Amino acid sequence: MSKPNRREFISKAFAGGVAVAGAGCLLLMERVNAGLFRESEKTDFQEEREAMYYTRLDRNRVQCDLCYRSCIINQGRRGFCRNRENRHGTLYTVVYGLPSAVHTDPVEKEPQHHMLPGTNMLSVGTAGCNFRCLHCHNWQLSQRSIEEIGRYYDLPPREVVNKAKGLGVPTISSTYNEPTVFYEYVLDYARIAKEEGLRILWHSNGYMQPEPLNELLKYTDAVTIDLKGFSRLAYENSSAELKPVLKTLQIIKEAGTWLEIVNLVIPAINDSGAEIRRMCEWIRDNISPEVPVHFSRFFPNYKLTNLSPTPIETLERAHKTALQVGLQYVTLGNVPGHKLNSTFCPKCRKILIRRTHFQVTENNIINGRCSSCEHKIPGIWV
Repeated sequence: MSKPNRREFISKAFAGGVAVAGAGCLLLMERVNAGLFRESEKTDFQEEREAMYYTRLDRNRVQCDLCYRSCIINQGRRGFCRNRENRHGTLYTVVYGLPSAVHTDPVEKEPQHHMLPGTNMLSVGTAGCNFRCLHCHNWQLSQRSIEEIGRYYDLPPREVVNKAKGLGVPTISSTYNEPTVFYEYVLDYARIAKEEGLRILWHSNGYMQPEPLNELLKYTDAVTIDLKGFSRLAYENSSAELKPVLKTLQIIKEAGTWLEIVNLVIPAINDSGAEIRRMCEWIRDNISPEVPVHFSRFFPNYKLTNLSPTPIETLERAHKTALQVGLQYVTLGNVPGHKLNSTFCPKCRKILIRRTHFQVTENNIINGRCSSCEHKIPGIWV
């Protein structure tokens, strides 16, 4: 029996008239209308791409070794992420070169506050995720398969790099959904990008297995990791576990890759003062007091609409706790206009980078040092 190709299984979705809705798809249409990217024709598919990191089992089954879920996938089925399909004992990625969202964003949106402040990045995302976060604000992409989204770009790795260079942006970011679930695509354009002198950034939930993680870090300049909290409840909200994420954070630190951590503070889920203190102490002792930590405000979304937005006072208490514990670079996110959205020098407390939401309005870092006291500020500045 000949193996089915991507055209056969994706065309089923088009034949069914999949509706296009949601922020991710609106974003996609804006870019098509702007003429920057070509939307794929329904019958225009690239070569099939076998997945990396899996083990063949008996009865045509395979075990995916890419993330900590270690899915055992039967013939004709896909893993938890919806993106890796077993075809007669060979695992394939179904989103390779087919992003569903491509856009330019400020690097501060990632967030990355110590990486080329004030510059833009080319952001790339696909369908699928290996988490099921009840609050996901990109659920239109992450909680759907490529067929359910129904539209995508035909954008091979080389074209991703060419588009970034054409737009004059210094960085390519793998974001919007979890980059682990389009790993082969990320790895291939990262390799090309590094040859072309571009920076590589990705925003992850931290659930990638050590072997693929270390391989990708060879071509990575910076990583933003979502640390969902520091308790079982926080990770139950995402259908995952905390321990693998902590291991990932340590591997990234040991590799010498620039790291920033985001904690979305959700009322009644991960907002207790004791939990936030334990998390900050762990970061200080196991990563570094110099790693930037972002506390972001939660707004009701997706399946978690029964909660109120995070009180700003809760974020301010988290910020105070982090400084008391000894973390040096702590900011608040999703609170436009708040003074703690800016970065302060840990030595003289003068403003290093003044921000209004994602916009940099003042940069007082010169040659990687505070312009007031010349304290060395870690990060990627050129």
